Parts: sequence; structure tokens; C-alpha cells
Amino acid sequence: MSENTPAAGPLPVVVVGAGPIGLAAAAHLLEQGLEPLVLEAGSRAGTSVRAWGHVRLFSAWSELVDPAAARLLAATGWQHPEPKRYPTGAEWAELYLQPLADALGERVRYGTTVIGAARRGRDRVVDSGREDQPFTLHTRNADGTEHRLTAAAIVDASGTVSGPGPLGSDGLPAAGERALADRISYLAPATADPAVRARHAGRRTAVVGSGHSALTALVTLAELAKDEPGTTAVWVLRRGAVGSAFGGGDADQLPARGALGLRAKEAVAAGHAEVVQGFRTEAVETDGDQLVLVADDGRRIEHLDEVIGLTGFRPDHTWTSELRLGLDERLQAPVKLAPLIDPNQHSCGTVYPHGATELAHPEEGVYLAGMKSYGRAPTFLAMTGYEQVRSIAAALAGDHDAAARVELTLPDTGVCGGAGLFAEPESAQGDGGGCCSVPAPEVLTIGIGAPAPTGGC
Repeated sequence: MSENTPAAGPLPVVVVGAGPIGLAAAAHLLEQGLEPLVLEAGSRAGTSVRAWGHVRLFSAWSELVDPAAARLLAATGWQHPEPKRYPTGAEWAELYLQPLADALGERVRYGTTVIGAARRGRDRVVDSGREDQPFTLHTRNADGTEHRLTAAAIVDASGTVSGPGPLGSDGLPAAGERALADRISYLAPATADPAVRARHAGRRTAVVGSGHSALTALVTLAELAKDEPGTTAVWVLRRGAVGSAFGGGDADQLPARGALGLRAKEAVAAGHAEVVQGFRTEAVETDGDQLVLVADDGRRIEHLDEVIGLTGFRPDHTWTSELRLGLDERLQAPVKLAPLIDPNQHSCGTVYPHGATELAHPEEGVYLAGMKSYGRAPTFLAMTGYEQVRSIAAALAGDHDAAARVELTLPDTGVCGGAGLFAEPESAQGDGGGCCSVPAPEVLTIGIGAPAPTGGC
């Protein structure tokens, strides 16, 4: 293992992840006079975004470009895409994220996976001299070699898309889920891919989940059914009623997001999707060549060819195990942020504006940003992340007034109510309580149609 930090000059702020939030963090750090170093496990910018590149975002270009990133790109001659147009994930990566990474140049290192982080010479137990030490990050390159580098601070923007939630309603994989992994996928299907199309064309697919990813999958399968007779879906909901699962419709201030829910509702009404409510998956079994989902109450969904699990994402905190993080015991989000985004209380997509203060940890100089900061909570939006990293960069530069200032107003989803992730009856939702009863909430926006299971960009 070798040391991989320049001997001279100030220590960099290491940003983990070259996605939209990580790259925006680098741009804001540069504007604050700090030196960023972005570590990306993939071979290109936006690796996670490219995984769902076939999905069209429900935010327009005007809401998907960070202001500091735009200023950095302007110096390269980059042209802002049509502001009112809605790109796919692949277009977001190719037309914005990759040019931004290219503009950052050698400040972005690809093929670099972070496998550990700590205070130099101190495990998480040791108090003595802790705050005087920089951070050490252990990394592994694509060729398997390991290195160490030293950092002044860490911004973890590695996201959660690589950690999809399991089918099991208790938060653990359902019995048989691992063994049948070749018949289960965890992203909305890219039916333009012949291999993916063949998995679903003329076949019966269960879509497990209630968020925007699930709606995207239902719409995709309904479109496939127009060309491939016999293509059907079973929408498996843990909640006891469909209720607000279709979203805010015409009341959503992001029209494309509202339209997604309306199209999914039409797919169900047209008979392309059967709805099964209050179904908490306990096992996945086989019956000949077909799959069967079994609920904890004994109910069975039979005659399935494929299963798509879209039940949320999980943050991976294994590489930060030697850092002192203050995480909420339920959401695995920063403790000050968790009450603002708890889906047991908030399902309408609103959240109070927040920044470095809410994202800080007992380990000074460490921040989670982007989807990683939301832990298991849904409905993360990109502009939320852009505001987070603007505030974090200001805090790291010592500009605490700028860090505390809120510079963001976002559109409402048109949906209200608590208990957004559980099988509460519809009468318990939208009754004037929940997140929308607070005074003048400011709603945050990014809008990805598929990967965020109950929210998106």
C-alpha cells in the first residue's frame, strides 16, 4: 500500500463520487479557494446515472445544472442545453456530467474505490489529538492495487443507487431472493435493449414498490404491451391502498412528474397492470418455470416470469466505520436532517431547507451529501444536493454566514400525508396533517424518473 498524496501544497478536500452532487461539490470548493479531489469508482463520470440512462428525468435542464458548475463550464465554451427540455439519464451524463468532470481535469480520478477512511493514526475510539490529525483514505484501483491518500476534509457523495432495497418487507432479502437473483432486477426495465425486452415481452412481471421507479416500470411495461401482446404487470404494494401512490397528478408543480403518475394510472385502468395491495413479501418460490411471491399472511402471487424490486435504496457506511458519524437510528441519515425527511411523517416531498449545519457529524470535516445524506428516506431531488454542497463548501472555507444562508425554493409535489412507506389506510393520509401542515415549507427538486424509488430527480 503506497501513499498517494502530493508532498507539497495544502491537503485536498476529497469528494467521493463523480455524480451530479459530487462534481457540483468540486465546483463549489474551487470557487471557495479550496482544492477538491474527486474519487470515482467507475471509468466515467456519472456511473450510477448511466445505469438508468434510458429513463427520462422529470426535471428540465434548467433544474439539473448546478450554478457553480455552469460557471466552471462556461469557461470551456460549454453550451447549456435547452432549459425547458427533459433529458434522459444518459443525456444528463454525456452532455453535462462528463464535460464537467473533464473541466475539472486531474482533480477527478477514475477507477478509484474508497475502501476505508479514518483520522490519521486514530481509530474511532481514540480521543487524544484526534482533531489535529488529517484524514487518511484507503483506496483500491481498478487493477487491484491499494493506496492511501491524505485529506483535509471528506464529502461523501457516493449515492445509494448501488444498494437497492430487497423484496423482503422486513428489510432483509426474502427467502429465495438471493437464489433467484437471475430472475429479479432492481431497476426500471430498459426495453430498448433486446435482452431486457425479451425478459418482459409477452410475459408477466411483478413490480414491487410504490415510488416513481415503480411508476416508471409500470408505464414502460404498458408501452411494451402495445407492441407485444400478452405483456402484463402485477403492481405489488405494501401499503393497504393505492391512494397517493400515483402522485399529485395535475397538482404537481413538476408537470412531468405529475404526468408520470397519470400515465401509470392509465396503465392500470387499461388492464396492463393488476394491483395487489397490502402485500408484504416473505418469500420468492418457483413453480416449474414460473415464480411465485408469498406474503407474510400466506397470500400468493403466482404465474410470474420476472420480478422487479423497486423498494428503495440503502446507504453503504462500511468504509466510514472508523469515523464518528452521527446517524439517525432509523433512516441512517444525519441526525439533524432525519426529522425533516422521515417518511413516517413526510410523504409529500416537502422538506425544510438545510445545509452544512444539518449535515455535520461529530467528526468535524466529514459530510454526507446528495442521496447518501438521505439514508433510506425517499424523494431526494438534485437541486437539494446542489444547495447542500454550496453550503458545505462555504462552511469548509470558513464562510459561516454563507453556509447558513438558504438559496433555494422548490416546487410542490401536490401530495400530502404521513406514513408514506407503510400500509396505512387512505383515511390516515391527506387529512390536513403530515408534512404539508407546516408553515411555508420549501420543496426541493431534482427529478429522476426511475432510480429513486419513491422520489426522483
